Amino acid sequence: MTSGFQTEISSWNTELESKPDFDQAVQRILAWFEQEVIDRPPVRFTRHNAEYETVDDVWKDTWRDQKDKWFDEQYQIDHFLDQVRGKSFLGETFPVYWPNLGPNVFAALYGCPLEFAEVTSWAAPILSDYLRPPALDWQSEYLRKLESLTRCALEVCSGQFIVGYTDLHPGIDWLAALRGTEMLLMDLVENPEPIQQLLRACTADFLRLYDYFDGMLKEAGQPSISWMGIPSFGKMHIPSCDFATMISPRHFQEYVYPSLLTEVQHMTHNVFHVDGKGVARHLERILELPNIQAIQWVQGVGDDLPILQWTPLIRRVQTAGKSVVVDLSPTELEDFIEAVPPKGILLTMATETEAEEIAILQRLEKW
Repeated sequence: MTSGFQTEISSWNTELESKPDFDQAVQRILAWFEQEVIDRPPVRFTRHNAEYETVDDVWKDTWRDQKDKWFDEQYQIDHFLDQVRGKSFLGETFPVYWPNLGPNVFAALYGCPLEFAEVTSWAAPILSDYLRPPALDWQSEYLRKLESLTRCALEVCSGQFIVGYTDLHPGIDWLAALRGTEMLLMDLVENPEPIQQLLRACTADFLRLYDYFDGMLKEAGQPSISWMGIPSFGKMHIPSCDFATMISPRHFQEYVYPSLLTEVQHMTHNVFHVDGKGVARHLERILELPNIQAIQWVQGVGDDLPILQWTPLIRRVQTAGKSVVVDLSPTELEDFIEAVPPKGILLTMATETEAEEIAILQRLEKW
């Protein structure tokens, strides 16, 4: 098993100053995709959505507005380099720059204007009716900016970091951004006929766009990776449907499942982003999708913490033959180890010090 992973890695040349154990770390990831453990479960020392928590309020003195700051390639690359330079990346934590204009950027390529804030952006709906559906604008300023951010990163990444692709949300999440969530919910009941045709066109556009950026990265010798920080030497995808928390199983089957099926069959590795218990209502159907290697379980906050209340769900995923990405506090580690078998587990943990990370790695070797 391990020799096969080594053969796959040997065809790539990814040497990083901050990650001298890159090959061993990727071997653990490739084994994890197959619900295998080489020596210990993989662990990424960061927290879900951590990239959206760093506030930098210098823009007022440098740019006209937040959009100018987000669009400043040199600043974005230099700011990332400041964060990774001189840092050690332990476990299966990789230094990854992915061009980011916010989670609604795919809708923006169809004409939705983006409003930028300090750590995220959002789209203003533009679809007033289905008679004149928007088309993907390959000359969109947002697409041109994603290209230039990618190229700028590729020019300086050698030996320092990996370059990934942006956060793309096709399917019904994309349509909710274009139409507005409340209007789309009403359409599913009152005017469902145009929706499936529009979703099929969206999925075809998504695959072309994905392959376009995947081609850019492959040509530069980069693995396939995005905001989740999990690499693949094929095509890595993060399918999701946050809109699913508001719809019935029948509507999920009719309007969500077909697009997801087309997406995942196009890819090498798929880690499905299950954002909370509302989406988890559809977990059985999600697990039936072919070519899903793993589920990222995002349990939420407040009453949805701590993680131990969700161990039956996690074990359900393991029993289905899928791997799981789990957010875990270091204080929960011992109880979690007692409750869940290690096979197919990838932990993401927010830590304070390198010494803490080393101690966690040593503990995981005994799991």
